[in-house]
Amino acid sequence: MPATETFRIPKRRRHVPTARQHIRKALADWGITDELADAVVLSANELVTNAVTHCRTPYAQVRVALTLDGPELLLEVSDPDRDRLPQTHESGPDEEGGRGLALVAGLADAWGHRQETYAKCVWARFTLAVTAERAHVPAGL
Repeated sequence: MPATETFRIPKRRRHVPTARQHIRKALADWGITDELADAVVLSANELVTNAVTHCRTPYAQVRVALTLDGPELLLEVSDPDRDRLPQTHESGPDEEGGRGLALVAGLADAWGHRQETYAKCVWARFTLAVTAERAHVPAGL
């Protein structure tokens, strides 16, 4: 059975660090504390920042879900602005932003988005490396 951590934060930039803390704690509880944890937390930071920045629904909440299912880890960030889908673009050298999705694409094994009935969800999937001396998947899963 997969392990899942789900929480919501208000659509405000000041709550992005709270999302990072929740993600890092869930990963640590599952025994994931290495470079993969850093990649997932950085990806979560980018996706949550995008959600709080670009969602135009007032008083919205951003939903973050992290699911560990065998060797796969799925990060999902949802917001109620279902028609504003993420788009990658080329950022110029002087632009301060616009590289978040490219960063997620480089860190995750796959990423994408889907429209749901009342929200959009941007997701990133990571594959856990399982070695003989250290398996990332907890015994109870």
